[in-house]
Amino acid sequence: METENSLRERLVDVGVELVTTEGTAALGLREIARRAGVSHGAPRRYFPTHQALLSAIAHRGYADLKERFAAADSSAGPAAAPRERLAALATAYVRFAVENRAMFELMFRHDLLNSEEQGADGPRLRDTTLPLFREMVALVAEHRGRRAAGAQRAAGSAGGAGKAADSGGPVDGPATATAALWANVHGIAQLWTWRSLPLMLGTDPSDTDRLAGLVGAALDAHLGPAR
Repeated sequence: METENSLRERLVDVGVELVTTEGTAALGLREIARRAGVSHGAPRRYFPTHQALLSAIAHRGYADLKERFAAADSSAGPAAAPRERLAALATAYVRFAVENRAMFELMFRHDLLNSEEQGADGPRLRDTTLPLFREMVALVAEHRGRRAAGAQRAAGSAGGAGKAADSGGPVDGPATATAALWANVHGIAQLWTWRSLPLMLGTDPSDTDRLAGLVGAALDAHLGPAR
C-alpha cells in the first residue's frame, strides 16, 4: 500500500515531469492529480495551496542546481582563484538553464512560489536558495580582497602606496556586486533560451563556445578582466 509520503513524492514527481515536458503553464493541480492517478482533491492533503506544490517542484530544481554547483566547484579545484570558481559556477548556472528551460523559469518565478512557508518534507524554499547566493557573495568578496591587495602592492612598489585607496575601485558592497553579476548571467541564460541572443549575434543556439564567451564578458564587466 502506498504511504502518505510516497504519494506526496509521486505528486511532485509528476509535477517535475510536467514542467520538464510541457512547461509551467501545465502545472495545474487537477492535471497533476489526473496524471498521478488520484482524485483531483488529493493534492490538497499534502499541498494546501497551489503555491505549496509549485514550491515543492522548484525544490527539486534547486537540488539539481546545488549538485551542479558542487560539481563545478570541485572541478575548479580547491586551489582555484575566486574568479575561476565564480566562472565555473556561472557556466554551470547557464548550462542548467539551457538544459532545463521550464524548470529554470519556475525556480525564479517567486510570484508563483512561496519562499517563506516550511515544507512538510524540508526547509523553506528561501533556505535552499539563499545559501547559493551567499556562496557567490563570499567568492566575490574574496576576489575583491585579492585584487585590492594586489593593487596596493603594485602601488607600493611604484612608490605610490598613498594613492592606492583612490584607484577607482568599486564602491558597492559584495552583495550588491554579486546581485548585479547574477542578474547579468541570469539575463544571458534567459535570453539565450528564448533564442534572442543567438538571433542578435547571428549564431546557432547550440553554439556553447559563444555562450561561454558571453559569460566570460559578464565576469569581466563585474569583476574586472582576468589576470
